[in-house]
Amino acid sequence: MKQILIGLSLIVIFSSFLSETQTTPPVSGITSFGKGEELEYRVNFGIFTVGKALTRIDQRVHTINSRPCYKIDAWGETSSWISWVTRVKDNWGGYLDTTNLIPHVNYRKIEEGRYRKTEFTTYDHVKHKAEVKVMNKETGIYGSPEVYDIPKNGRDLVSGFMYLRVIDFAKIKKGDTVTIQGFYEDTAYKLHIIYRGNETIHTKVGKIPCYKLVPLIPDNKLFDGENSVTVWLSADQNKIPVKMQAKMFVGHTGLELTSFKGLRNQLKTAQ
Repeated sequence: MKQILIGLSLIVIFSSFLSETQTTPPVSGITSFGKGEELEYRVNFGIFTVGKALTRIDQRVHTINSRPCYKIDAWGETSSWISWVTRVKDNWGGYLDTTNLIPHVNYRKIEEGRYRKTEFTTYDHVKHKAEVKVMNKETGIYGSPEVYDIPKNGRDLVSGFMYLRVIDFAKIKKGDTVTIQGFYEDTAYKLHIIYRGNETIHTKVGKIPCYKLVPLIPDNKLFDGENSVTVWLSADQNKIPVKMQAKMFVGHTGLELTSFKGLRNQLKTAQ
């Protein structure tokens, strides 16, 4: 079960790295999301629902480092029926600059079985550094920070998730590969993602036309092959993640949209 949940986290991480190209211009006139948006997902393993996930954009704009920022959180937890095997309750969040959606601060609170980790990261995009502090589980006090190099305009999971939604896929041809970079935990990554065109996905909220993305996964012990992960985004002005699916060595797992509210635009559905 723990491998499944780690895999689901990696699906989101891989999809988020589409956020970083060679340059990241300011984002002007954001129309794909706004304050108060909430998206809810079911987590599945095969035909079974094993958990749920939620993302939320705060109702107000915050000020961090004298910059206006969106506060965005994502939560994930196991279903009650499976918690007797292992219990997961995670929170990922951050403050994103409203101009170019780069992170100024992000945080993680991880509870997976007996494993606990609380992490707080601040970013210096002038010096291309990230300062990471981890809380001591016994004292509840953050330890000395570790400083890491990050790519230009490097993004974490949360900021990558949001920047993914402002990409103009009309300018990307089917079969094109996008080379991207990101930062996660203590490492900068470079990945390749293939745009596979459009596909309509059947969900609890209706049939949704989507953009289909396939990240090329490096050799690892979780996913079965480099084409094992697929991500679908709604092919409309919202570009919300509708579905993520992965073929793992232990079976198929993924996320699927179950409800939403506060969308900036009406969700496009097919008849």
